[in-house]
Amino acid sequence: MTPQSAGRARPGRATSRPRPRVYAATDPERLAGVVASALTARLAEAQAENGTASLVLTGGGIGTAVLAHMPELAPVPARAPVNWSAVDVWWSDERFVPADDPQRNELSARQALLDSVGIPDHRVHPMPASGAGFMHPEDAAAWYAAQLGAAAPAGCPLPRFDVLLLGVGPEGHVASIFPGSSTARDDRAVVAVRNCPKPPPTRLTMTFSTINTAGEVWLIAAGRTKARAVAAALSGADPLSVPAAGVHGTGATRWWLDAGAASELPKGGIPS
Repeated sequence: MTPQSAGRARPGRATSRPRPRVYAATDPERLAGVVASALTARLAEAQAENGTASLVLTGGGIGTAVLAHMPELAPVPARAPVNWSAVDVWWSDERFVPADDPQRNELSARQALLDSVGIPDHRVHPMPASGAGFMHPEDAAAWYAAQLGAAAPAGCPLPRFDVLLLGVGPEGHVASIFPGSSTARDDRAVVAVRNCPKPPPTRLTMTFSTINTAGEVWLIAAGRTKARAVAAALSGADPLSVPAAGVHGTGATRWWLDAGAASELPKGGIPS
């Protein structure tokens, strides 16, 4: 996979933010494997730098496929020297459904990765399920925001996030921030989202203000149904219309695409 830079900055556009990089694979399976390898390497680097690593997970088919590839790499120290007992795991969003509901991102992540690599329970930070002490999603969102604050270093509002993973919806949604949603304008750390256009309708999500504190934000998309949203986001669309355009890492923003998702990008690069 050869990365492509975002090209020349637009006149008057701030250049201090790192330009996004795009990596393209031939198909979803190949994409998931490559992202899994890159993610294990990045977590190992973070541990070498800080002693621990912090990962924010997402849901969706391709996000879960990435996690499913990671246990295959764990027994190969030369390729994946990650100390899983020193990895903190958070979620960018969650469906506000019962804990055993198969729609929960947490459940998929546990089945694909977390239960097989030995991450201690105190380092796994799921968003609350409905009925687990929270009748209202707003209360659950406030609780999770408080957990983020409690885990932050002294003088910081949020923990360090080394890598924050996001899927991209066909209409450009990320986490549970959908086009036209007031969530895109909310600067609280975590909020409840009701009446989502995609079921289940009630969710919890980190906002842009939290997502964009991550050292690296990785957006993963597979399939031609994502191609228009990917091209729009990389062209600098309004985040209110295409939320994927509104997320970035403080150190790097990486787009991981298969051939279908990359099919509407111009040949040889990203829109400038």
